[in-house]
Amino acid sequence: MAEAFAVPDTLAPPKDDPFTLTDLAQYDGTDAAKPILLSIKGTVFDVSTKRDTYGPGGGYSVFAGKDGSRGLGKSSLKPEDAVPDWSVLPPDEKKVLDDWHAYFKKRYNVVGRVVDLPDTVRNL
Repeated sequence: MAEAFAVPDTLAPPKDDPFTLTDLAQYDGTDAAKPILLSIKGTVFDVSTKRDTYGPGGGYSVFAGKDGSRGLGKSSLKPEDAVPDWSVLPPDEKKVLDDWHAYFKKRYNVVGRVVDLPDTVRNL
């Protein structure tokens, strides 16, 4: 029997469903009937398989229901850093952010994209 929170052996084909940042906020793990979603650089991932990590009280819950790209690049769990504007990151932190994005793409299903990212990162 597979573990309840095991990462799937294969991922579903990526989806391109549009999400606003307000839409995304509804998937922060506080409603157990909804999946837990987070976004990195505008790509929305379903991280429900790791509810213990991303759900309320989890070590990375600060990113649930948000695009927390800046915080991931900075390796910061501060709520004020869990914002989508990563344009201010220096090159080394942008590399960290890119590494996180690549890691999530291999591990979690892509369920959509954020359509209202700040102008400062929209074309990065």
